[in-house]
Amino acid sequence: MTEQTGPILGGDFEVLVLTGMSGAGRSTAANTLEDLGWYVVDNLPPQMIIPLVELVARADGKLPKVAVVADVRSRYTFSELENSLADYQDQGVRIKILFLDASDEVLVRRFESVRRPHPLQEDGTLIDGIDAERAMLSEIRSKSDYRIDTSDLNVHQLGAEVKRIFDTDNVSALRITVMSFGFKYGLPKDADHVVDVRFLPNPYWIPHLRSKTGEDEAVSSYVLSQPGALSFVDRYLSTLDVIIHGYQREHRSYATVAIGCTGGKHRSVAISEQLARRLADRTQARVTVRHRDLGRE
Repeated sequence: MTEQTGPILGGDFEVLVLTGMSGAGRSTAANTLEDLGWYVVDNLPPQMIIPLVELVARADGKLPKVAVVADVRSRYTFSELENSLADYQDQGVRIKILFLDASDEVLVRRFESVRRPHPLQEDGTLIDGIDAERAMLSEIRSKSDYRIDTSDLNVHQLGAEVKRIFDTDNVSALRITVMSFGFKYGLPKDADHVVDVRFLPNPYWIPHLRSKTGEDEAVSSYVLSQPGALSFVDRYLSTLDVIIHGYQREHRSYATVAIGCTGGKHRSVAISEQLARRLADRTQARVTVRHRDLGRE
Protein backbone atom coordinates (compact mmCIF):
# COMPACT_ATOMS: atom_id res chain seq x y z
CA MET A 1 0.00 0.00 0.00
CA THR A 2 1.34 3.40 -0.97
CA GLU A 3 1.22 5.98 1.80
CA GLN A 4 -0.62 9.12 0.76
CA THR A 5 1.34 12.31 1.33
CA GLY A 6 0.44 15.97 1.10
CA PRO A 7 -2.78 17.66 2.22
CA ILE A 8 -6.07 15.91 1.62
CA LEU A 9 -8.26 18.86 0.71
CA GLY A 10 -11.47 19.61 -1.13
CA GLY A 11 -13.28 16.61 0.33
CA ASP A 12 -16.81 16.47 1.61
CA PHE A 13 -16.10 18.55 4.71
CA GLU A 14 -17.74 21.46 6.41
CA VAL A 15 -15.33 23.61 8.38
CA LEU A 16 -16.72 26.31 10.64
CA VAL A 17 -14.61 28.89 12.44
CA LEU A 18 -16.36 29.97 15.64
CA THR A 19 -15.06 33.31 16.84
CA GLY A 20 -16.21 36.62 18.28
CA MET A 21 -16.02 38.77 21.37
CA SER A 22 -14.86 37.25 24.64
CA GLY A 23 -17.91 36.82 26.84
CA ALA A 24 -20.33 36.64 23.91
CA GLY A 25 -21.08 32.93 24.36
CA ARG A 26 -18.54 30.92 22.41
CA SER A 27 -18.59 28.05 24.92
CA THR A 28 -22.38 27.76 24.69
CA ALA A 29 -22.25 27.83 20.89
CA ALA A 30 -19.46 25.23 20.82
CA ASN A 31 -21.40 22.91 23.14
CA THR A 32 -24.48 23.24 20.94
CA LEU A 33 -22.49 22.40 17.83
CA GLU A 34 -21.13 19.30 19.57
CA ASP A 35 -24.69 18.27 20.38
CA LEU A 36 -25.49 18.62 16.66
CA GLY A 37 -22.69 16.21 15.77
CA TRP A 38 -19.89 18.64 14.94
CA TYR A 39 -16.30 17.79 15.86
CA VAL A 40 -15.30 20.86 17.88
CA VAL A 41 -11.72 21.88 18.65
CA ASP A 42 -11.18 24.78 21.06
CA ASN A 43 -8.48 27.44 20.76
CA LEU A 44 -6.74 25.89 17.78
CA PRO A 45 -3.99 28.00 16.17
CA PRO A 46 -5.04 28.93 12.60
CA GLN A 47 -1.97 27.19 11.17
CA MET A 48 -3.31 23.88 12.51
CA ILE A 49 -6.60 23.90 10.57
CA ILE A 50 -5.13 22.04 7.57
CA PRO A 51 -3.59 19.24 9.71
CA LEU A 52 -6.96 18.93 11.43
CA VAL A 53 -8.77 18.64 8.11
CA GLU A 54 -6.26 16.00 6.99
CA LEU A 55 -6.95 14.05 10.18
CA VAL A 56 -10.70 14.23 9.63
CA ALA A 57 -10.24 13.16 6.00
CA ARG A 58 -8.77 9.90 7.22
CA ALA A 59 -11.86 9.26 9.36
CA ASP A 60 -13.71 7.93 6.28
CA GLY A 61 -16.60 10.37 6.56
CA LYS A 62 -17.24 9.75 10.24
CA LEU A 63 -16.45 13.39 11.10
CA PRO A 64 -17.87 15.43 8.20
CA LYS A 65 -18.40 18.64 10.19
CA VAL A 66 -15.51 20.38 11.95
CA ALA A 67 -15.80 23.50 14.10
CA VAL A 68 -12.72 25.40 15.22
CA VAL A 69 -13.00 27.86 18.11
CA ALA A 70 -10.50 30.66 17.41
CA ASP A 71 -10.17 33.75 19.56
CA VAL A 72 -7.75 36.26 21.02
CA ARG A 73 -6.53 33.82 23.66
CA SER A 74 -4.06 32.63 21.03
CA ARG A 75 -2.73 36.22 20.83
CA TYR A 76 -0.07 36.44 18.11
CA THR A 77 -1.31 33.40 16.18
CA PHE A 78 -4.81 34.88 15.94
CA SER A 79 -3.50 37.70 13.77
CA GLU A 80 -2.69 35.05 11.14
CA LEU A 81 -6.28 33.77 11.02
CA GLU A 82 -7.50 35.88 8.09
CA ASN A 83 -4.54 35.00 5.88
CA SER A 84 -4.79 31.35 6.83
CA LEU A 85 -8.50 31.20 5.97
CA ALA A 86 -7.89 32.74 2.54
CA ASP A 87 -5.10 30.25 1.85
CA TYR A 88 -7.20 27.29 2.93
CA GLN A 89 -10.15 28.33 0.78
CA ASP A 90 -7.82 28.63 -2.21
CA GLN A 91 -6.84 25.00 -1.55
CA GLY A 92 -10.44 23.79 -1.69
CA VAL A 93 -11.44 23.74 1.98
CA ARG A 94 -14.99 25.03 2.47
CA ILE A 95 -14.79 27.37 5.45
CA LYS A 96 -17.51 29.54 6.97
CA ILE A 97 -17.31 31.91 9.93
CA LEU A 98 -19.73 32.29 12.84
CA PHE A 99 -19.16 35.53 14.77
CA LEU A 100 -20.69 36.10 18.21
CA ASP A 101 -21.08 39.67 19.44
CA ALA A 102 -22.62 41.57 22.34
CA SER A 103 -22.78 45.17 23.51
CA ASP A 104 -19.98 46.59 25.63
CA GLU A 105 -22.37 47.04 28.55
CA VAL A 106 -23.40 43.38 28.48
CA LEU A 107 -19.81 42.15 28.10
CA VAL A 108 -18.70 44.23 31.10
CA ARG A 109 -21.55 42.84 33.17
CA ARG A 110 -20.70 39.25 32.21
CA PHE A 111 -17.01 39.63 33.03
CA GLU A 112 -17.83 41.27 36.36
CA SER A 113 -20.25 38.47 37.24
CA VAL A 114 -17.52 35.82 36.87
CA ARG A 115 -14.80 38.12 38.31
CA ARG A 116 -12.34 37.39 35.52
CA PRO A 117 -10.22 39.88 33.57
CA HIS A 118 -10.54 40.31 29.83
CA PRO A 119 -7.78 38.41 27.96
CA LEU A 120 -6.52 41.69 26.43
CA GLN A 121 -7.04 43.85 29.51
CA GLU A 122 -3.46 43.67 30.82
CA ASP A 123 -2.98 46.65 33.17
CA GLY A 124 -5.97 48.58 31.82
CA THR A 125 -9.70 48.41 32.42
CA LEU A 126 -12.27 45.96 31.11
CA ILE A 127 -13.33 48.51 28.50
CA ASP A 128 -9.71 48.83 27.35
CA GLY A 129 -9.60 45.09 26.72
CA ILE A 130 -12.97 45.08 24.95
CA ASP A 131 -11.94 48.01 22.74
CA ALA A 132 -8.68 46.27 21.81
CA GLU A 133 -10.54 43.08 20.96
CA ARG A 134 -13.11 44.90 18.81
CA ALA A 135 -10.31 46.50 16.82
CA MET A 136 -8.56 43.15 16.38
CA LEU A 137 -11.77 41.40 15.25
CA SER A 138 -13.25 44.12 13.04
CA GLU A 139 -12.01 42.66 9.76
CA ILE A 140 -13.02 39.06 10.40
CA ARG A 141 -16.41 40.25 11.69
CA SER A 142 -17.04 42.01 8.38
CA LYS A 143 -16.25 38.77 6.51
CA SER A 144 -18.32 36.46 8.70
CA ASP A 145 -21.05 34.33 7.15
CA TYR A 146 -23.20 34.28 10.30
CA ARG A 147 -23.44 36.86 13.09
CA ILE A 148 -25.37 36.47 16.32
CA ASP A 149 -25.80 39.33 18.78
CA THR A 150 -26.12 37.65 22.17
CA SER A 151 -26.80 40.82 24.19
CA ASP A 152 -30.43 39.86 24.83
CA LEU A 153 -30.01 36.08 24.77
CA ASN A 154 -29.57 33.69 27.67
CA VAL A 155 -27.63 30.45 27.20
CA HIS A 156 -30.77 28.52 26.21
CA GLN A 157 -31.81 31.11 23.63
CA LEU A 158 -28.31 31.23 22.18
CA GLY A 159 -28.28 27.45 21.90
CA ALA A 160 -31.62 27.57 20.11
CA GLU A 161 -30.30 30.20 17.70
CA VAL A 162 -27.24 28.09 16.86
CA LYS A 163 -29.49 25.07 16.30
CA ARG A 164 -31.73 27.13 14.06
CA ILE A 165 -28.76 27.97 11.83
CA PHE A 166 -26.87 24.68 11.82
CA ASP A 167 -29.40 21.93 12.40
CA THR A 168 -29.86 21.25 8.69
CA ASP A 169 -31.37 17.77 8.80
CA ASN A 170 -34.40 17.62 6.52
CA VAL A 171 -34.75 21.39 6.16
CA SER A 172 -34.24 23.85 3.35
CA ALA A 173 -30.73 25.14 2.73
CA LEU A 174 -31.96 28.69 3.39
CA ARG A 175 -33.32 29.62 6.80
CA ILE A 176 -34.94 33.00 7.38
CA THR A 177 -35.68 34.55 10.76
CA VAL A 178 -38.25 37.35 10.79
CA MET A 179 -37.53 39.38 13.93
CA SER A 180 -39.71 42.09 15.46
CA PHE A 181 -38.00 44.70 17.62
CA GLY A 182 -38.45 48.10 19.24
CA PHE A 183 -36.34 51.01 18.03
CA LYS A 184 -36.21 52.41 21.56
CA TYR A 185 -34.18 49.34 22.56
CA GLY A 186 -31.72 49.68 19.70
CA LEU A 187 -31.21 48.10 16.29
CA PRO A 188 -30.57 44.33 16.11
CA LYS A 189 -26.88 43.90 15.36
CA ASP A 190 -27.36 40.58 13.60
CA ALA A 191 -30.03 41.75 11.15
CA ASP A 192 -29.38 41.53 7.41
CA HIS A 193 -32.35 43.76 6.54
CA VAL A 194 -34.14 46.32 8.70
CA VAL A 195 -37.49 47.97 7.91
CA ASP A 196 -39.49 50.54 9.87
CA VAL A 197 -43.27 50.17 10.31
CA ARG A 198 -43.73 53.24 12.48
CA PHE A 199 -45.60 54.80 9.55
CA LEU A 200 -48.63 52.82 10.76
CA PRO A 201 -50.89 54.12 13.57
CA ASN A 202 -49.80 52.86 16.97
CA PRO A 203 -52.33 50.58 18.76
CA TYR A 204 -50.77 51.77 22.02
CA TRP A 205 -53.04 54.81 21.82
CA ILE A 206 -56.18 52.64 21.56
CA PRO A 207 -57.17 51.96 25.21
CA HIS A 208 -58.56 48.45 24.70
CA LEU A 209 -55.51 47.41 22.61
CA ARG A 210 -52.75 48.92 24.75
CA SER A 211 -52.24 45.89 26.99
CA LYS A 212 -52.42 43.42 24.10
CA THR A 213 -49.66 42.49 21.64
CA GLY A 214 -49.35 42.01 17.92
CA GLU A 215 -49.87 38.28 18.45
CA ASP A 216 -53.47 39.00 19.56
CA GLU A 217 -56.10 38.92 16.82
CA ALA A 218 -57.55 42.30 17.81
CA VAL A 219 -54.20 44.08 17.45
CA SER A 220 -53.25 42.18 14.30
CA SER A 221 -56.55 43.03 12.62
CA TYR A 222 -56.22 46.68 13.59
CA VAL A 223 -52.65 46.97 12.26
CA LEU A 224 -53.27 45.09 9.01
CA SER A 225 -56.45 47.07 8.29
CA GLN A 226 -54.61 50.38 8.28
CA PRO A 227 -54.03 52.11 4.92
CA GLY A 228 -50.72 50.97 3.45
CA ALA A 229 -50.18 47.98 5.76
CA LEU A 230 -50.94 45.15 3.35
CA SER A 231 -49.51 47.13 0.45
CA PHE A 232 -46.25 47.38 2.38
CA VAL A 233 -46.21 43.63 3.04
CA ASP A 234 -46.93 42.87 -0.64
CA ARG A 235 -44.16 45.13 -1.93
CA TYR A 236 -41.62 44.05 0.66
CA LEU A 237 -42.31 40.40 -0.18
CA SER A 238 -41.59 41.18 -3.83
CA THR A 239 -38.28 42.73 -2.80
CA LEU A 240 -37.43 39.73 -0.64
CA ASP A 241 -38.20 37.39 -3.55
CA VAL A 242 -35.30 38.95 -5.48
CA ILE A 243 -33.00 38.85 -2.45
CA ILE A 244 -33.86 35.25 -1.55
CA HIS A 245 -33.18 34.03 -5.08
CA GLY A 246 -29.80 35.79 -4.90
CA TYR A 247 -29.02 34.16 -1.56
CA GLN A 248 -29.87 30.76 -2.99
CA ARG A 249 -27.62 31.31 -6.00
CA GLU A 250 -24.80 32.28 -3.66
CA HIS A 251 -25.51 29.25 -1.41
CA ARG A 252 -26.16 31.44 1.60
CA SER A 253 -27.88 29.49 4.35
CA TYR A 254 -29.19 32.04 6.85
CA ALA A 255 -30.72 35.53 6.87
CA THR A 256 -32.48 37.75 9.41
CA VAL A 257 -35.18 40.26 8.47
CA ALA A 258 -35.90 42.76 11.26
CA ILE A 259 -39.20 44.66 11.47
CA GLY A 260 -39.18 47.61 13.86
CA CYS A 261 -41.72 49.82 15.59
CA THR A 262 -41.38 52.01 18.68
CA GLY A 263 -41.51 49.41 21.44
CA GLY A 264 -41.60 46.09 19.60
CA LYS A 265 -44.98 45.15 21.03
CA HIS A 266 -47.75 45.90 18.54
CA ARG A 267 -47.06 46.94 14.93
CA SER A 268 -43.75 45.15 14.35
CA VAL A 269 -45.09 41.94 15.90
CA ALA A 270 -48.24 41.92 13.78
CA ILE A 271 -46.38 42.71 10.57
CA SER A 272 -43.66 40.12 11.35
CA GLU A 273 -46.24 37.39 11.88
CA GLN A 274 -47.98 38.27 8.62
CA LEU A 275 -44.71 38.52 6.69
CA ALA A 276 -43.43 35.20 8.05
CA ARG A 277 -46.62 33.34 7.16
CA ARG A 278 -46.58 34.61 3.62
CA LEU A 279 -42.85 34.00 3.19
CA ALA A 280 -43.34 30.39 4.25
CA ASP A 281 -46.14 30.00 1.70
CA ARG A 282 -44.20 31.39 -1.26
CA THR A 283 -40.62 30.15 -0.71
CA GLN A 284 -38.81 26.89 -0.03
CA ALA A 285 -37.00 28.51 2.90
CA ARG A 286 -37.47 27.51 6.51
CA VAL A 287 -39.07 30.57 8.11
CA THR A 288 -39.17 31.24 11.86
CA VAL A 289 -40.36 34.25 13.87
CA ARG A 290 -38.64 35.83 16.85
CA HIS A 291 -40.05 38.75 18.85
CA ARG A 292 -36.96 40.25 20.44
CA ASP A 293 -38.55 42.86 22.70
CA LEU A 294 -41.97 41.39 23.39
CA GLY A 295 -42.66 41.52 27.12
CA ARG A 296 -39.81 43.95 27.72
CA GLU A 297 -41.99 46.99 28.41
